Amino acid sequence: MVLKCEDLTVGYEGAGVAQNISFEVKEGDYLCIVGENGAGKSTLVKTLLGLQKPLAGKLERTFDTSELGYLPQQTLVQKDFPATVEEIVLSGCQNKMHLIPFYRPQEKERARHNMERMEITALAKRSYRELSGGQQQRVLLARALCAAEKLLILDEPVAGLDPKVTEELYDFVRRFNEEGTTVIMITHDMSAIRYASHILSLGAFPFFGTKDAFLLTERGKRLTASSGMTLEAEHV
Repeated sequence: MVLKCEDLTVGYEGAGVAQNISFEVKEGDYLCIVGENGAGKSTLVKTLLGLQKPLAGKLERTFDTSELGYLPQQTLVQKDFPATVEEIVLSGCQNKMHLIPFYRPQEKERARHNMERMEITALAKRSYRELSGGQQQRVLLARALCAAEKLLILDEPVAGLDPKVTEELYDFVRRFNEEGTTVIMITHDMSAIRYASHILSLGAFPFFGTKDAFLLTERGKRLTASSGMTLEAEHV
């Protein structure tokens, strides 16, 4: 078990945004969290990350921050960050270094390996701010992979990307999951769920279970139909 929530309520200043959330993530799972705007997806993730406390319910985690890779939604300030690709990817190792003030060979090798996995080695000395949106997301995912030991959490990772780049990013995440990385992805893009093992749906029609079970629900059928997907395609 990586994490488990029982009757969780999340929100701010005592006001619940999402209530009665129950789900479990096991090692190797690929969980997609879906729901309408305002359903509490990002608030739930902040709670899972320990950035805010749950308002009610029980939350169990078997990881600490040094074992977690997190790719948040990118802001305009982040897009203009004045650093090289290599520097940004290396910064993903900082939680593992404790009080050591410089990068050791093992951190540099970890960064090199993850840049290679994301196929951005040739960009290592480039300025991050000069890259395309898709290239920047690859850099940030490589950074998150440097931090990830037990879990990779992605919050709307394809927002603002064109369809081709979106598919490339989904394919990278699928590959890492197949290699053993546990994944939680928050998304409004229903095409993302075809790679998921489990779905957590927040909002008026809460659901937690396998992807196949979700696709058989009325909401699952409606959402996949509206995104132009078919049930048959989901099983490929």
